[in-house]
Amino acid sequence: MNRALKVGGFIAVAVALAAAGCGGGQPPAPAPAADAKRVDPATAGSVSGKVSFEGTAPAPAAIKLESDPACVREHPNGMTADSVVVSNGGLDNVFVYVKDGLGNYAFDAPAGPVKLDQKGCRYTPHVFGVRTGQPIEISNSDQTMHNVHGGGTANRQFNYSQALQGMKNTTTFTAPEVMVRFKCNVHGWMEAYAGVLPHPYFAVTAGGAFELNDLPAGTYTIEAWHEKFGTQTQSVTVAPKEAKTLTFTFKAATP
Repeated sequence: MNRALKVGGFIAVAVALAAAGCGGGQPPAPAPAADAKRVDPATAGSVSGKVSFEGTAPAPAAIKLESDPACVREHPNGMTADSVVVSNGGLDNVFVYVKDGLGNYAFDAPAGPVKLDQKGCRYTPHVFGVRTGQPIEISNSDQTMHNVHGGGTANRQFNYSQALQGMKNTTTFTAPEVMVRFKCNVHGWMEAYAGVLPHPYFAVTAGGAFELNDLPAGTYTIEAWHEKFGTQTQSVTVAPKEAKTLTFTFKAATP
């Protein structure tokens, strides 16, 4: 067979897979209960704080890029893993969220998508939050093939081939799940994590800081999740219009 026809056929198949996906369909998100409550912004409070890190952070692991020249070109001086990032004593990429306590409050999912990009042979952002029923737009900004494989235990898995730069796919999760892992079947080091929630009370730390605003009065379990250090939880009671502060501390592993 003519080589051009082979290449053209391969690209056509990849494009078709990207358009259709594999296992990407999700069941519809459940409708709010008939007696569901809505948050009154006039009486809402907040929880903010910092996730600190004690000890010496592990040295970032070097990633072997030689299998893909396009990735080598993006990182001529090499690339390291972004699983542990500490800045100014704060731990980045910690997913902080309300785990329990909202009762029968209901929240409408945003119509706009959360965007996940593949740029420089890594996922950006590395950790993010998304609402149940909210679209996730996944893009390939690299001049190389990526394969987006995601899903968890509560949500169906999907597998998109993105053979060409500029390709996009959209998926939606309809069940709460913390966390859903994304990976690239072409580049084994590429990972991202999504916290899927039916409410807007989540944040990803930068410099260790987080904020959960417009929270109705109540008693809540707040959880902080990190991919390497696990989870921590704290209970907090928020009165109307009250601002509470929490501190989580993760520690380096003992030698």
